[in-house]
Amino acid sequence: MNQPAPQVTTTPLTFTQLISSTRRGARLARLLSVDQLRSWGAPQDLTERAEIVVAELAANAALHGSLPGRSFRLTLAFDAPLGRLRVEVTDGRGDRWPLARPASAVSDASLATTGRGLSLVAAIADRWDTLPYPPSGKTVRALLTSPVPAASPD
Repeated sequence: MNQPAPQVTTTPLTFTQLISSTRRGARLARLLSVDQLRSWGAPQDLTERAEIVVAELAANAALHGSLPGRSFRLTLAFDAPLGRLRVEVTDGRGDRWPLARPASAVSDASLATTGRGLSLVAAIADRWDTLPYPPSGKTVRALLTSPVPAASPD
């Protein structure tokens, strides 16, 4: 009698932390992310890309998404077998959504020292988007993937 092989499903490893909406909090988010990904054994290239994405999203949450007395939430979900990482940063400012705009060629705007964070996220992540977080916040999330190493033939 033929029976279908059981489907092996894995639950992604998750990490969630509330962090103060400050520059120091944004730095802490980056450091915690790198430490957590290393403890999960995430590939180095994925960890390095995630470090930049978390730094940009956390800095935006602290700078543009902060409300007095409110923290932002960092969530990482790593699916090791698929080599997929989801980064989410949730803040309390649902009225201020990010806009990704590519840096212009040569203009006065190209000399600015800020305003390129989400263009960087768009270049590094496979995709990113923004979702409402009721009742009054938003979540900016990015998906990063890394090639899964091929199994060695035995």
